[in-house]
Amino acid sequence: MTETLMSQLHSFRALTRKMKSYGEALGLMYWDLRTGAPRKGVDTRSEVIGELSGDLFKMQTSEELGSYIEALTAPAAYEQLSEIDRKIVDEVKKEYDRNKKVPANLYQEYVVLTSQTETLWEEAKEKSDWTMFYPSLEKIIDYNKQFIQLWGVKETPYDTLLDMYEPGMTVAKLDQVFGELREKLVPLVAAVGESANQPETSFLRQTFDKERQKKFSNFILEQLGYDFQAGRLDESVHPFATGLNPGDVRITTRYLEHDVTSALFGTIHECGHALYEQNISKELIGTPLCDGTSMGIHESQSRFWENMVGRSREFWNRYYGDLQKLYPEYFNEVKVEDFYRATNVAKPSLIRIEADELTYNLHIMIRYEMEKAIFNDGVSAADLPQLWNDKYKEYLGIEPQSMAEGILQDVHWSGGAFGYFPSYALGNMYAAQMMNTLKKEMPDFEKKVEEGNLIPVKDWFVDKVYRHGKALTPAEIIMNVSGEELNPVYLVEYLTEKYSDIYGL
Repeated sequence: MTETLMSQLHSFRALTRKMKSYGEALGLMYWDLRTGAPRKGVDTRSEVIGELSGDLFKMQTSEELGSYIEALTAPAAYEQLSEIDRKIVDEVKKEYDRNKKVPANLYQEYVVLTSQTETLWEEAKEKSDWTMFYPSLEKIIDYNKQFIQLWGVKETPYDTLLDMYEPGMTVAKLDQVFGELREKLVPLVAAVGESANQPETSFLRQTFDKERQKKFSNFILEQLGYDFQAGRLDESVHPFATGLNPGDVRITTRYLEHDVTSALFGTIHECGHALYEQNISKELIGTPLCDGTSMGIHESQSRFWENMVGRSREFWNRYYGDLQKLYPEYFNEVKVEDFYRATNVAKPSLIRIEADELTYNLHIMIRYEMEKAIFNDGVSAADLPQLWNDKYKEYLGIEPQSMAEGILQDVHWSGGAFGYFPSYALGNMYAAQMMNTLKKEMPDFEKKVEEGNLIPVKDWFVDKVYRHGKALTPAEIIMNVSGEELNPVYLVEYLTEKYSDIYGL
């Protein structure tokens, strides 16, 4: 490598590291906004976030960065780069080409708007007041429509948004896999609902002290391999995970006094995200590759740990005794099998984050259909509550009685995360496909879970998924793990086997 090329590469890496540092600072500010920043400071904090985001955006679209990309992508230079440096250059170029199309002042306005709207959403949800929220949502939708035109419409406008969260994913592909899932799962949901062998759940509806819930959540996090020296657990209105760097990955949960399972499974879910972020290879730290490769692969980890481990019979055979010691007054007379079945009860419900594994994908399909309607069919924000209610009646046979349990239940749209929701269902499919391979390569997987020996399972994912960060694409990850492309059949088989057993079908 020539001295000139080495100098250009060094300067390029220094600039991308500086950009990553700005991103980490902004991530910390967002975390603070969601976990207890004083409400009176929200507007000023949002302005600060907007200003710093504007500075970061200028770096991401600067002539300086453009000159480095041009120099390093020249054929003679590119072939001299290491594999990792090529992937870094490719990732930065992709973002540069997209960001360069958006005026910096437009982007900064959008960041301020979404920062303020996320806080507004919290208040609107608490008051169940759609009218105070939707004017801001309408503005966010309009900004996204402008961005789509600037970035360039793919097969459909919504395809452009999907690609940001799941590179390569399209409406055509989602229509196909969701269609296959719907065809198989709707009859299964009906059979479960008609079964005479319904689990007893009344013992879950008691008053559960928050401090004991916190204690158990922390205990389970330790068992899963979450590194408290590289993270922390806090409380928020909507559970989330923030990966600042592998040495600082924070998660939050939501404690409900009358539901001991909500915080527990929410904590395990976010732990899945955190295990991914905490175990990205150290050589990628400070680079654009130090991140999850896609939201679908990210969600595969949260869904795997929450449901395929955390809601398994083997898991509770090991950990139910610990829960009984914490709440002897509620669970000493309840058998572990009854607790297992109760935590896997399947029935139509209104709240996505509390939905069971079986019906969860229907919640995602509703949001997917609505986002398609917004961006491909021009449905306005004012019409969304009625569309939401109609789809819940169509897909799940139930209808929200308030905005809070309806269209205001999710934070995602207030932050402009359109195209994100399909990641959850994709995560379920990826997770089931990965678990199919895991069981072949680790035949005693279920025995390990029953013994509480979960670290080898985590280490398997570190090797197959986590350490690669963004250096491999979602398609490469699933192909390397399973030897085939995304295939919904594994999720169908997993859910059919599990719920046929629970409900005696």
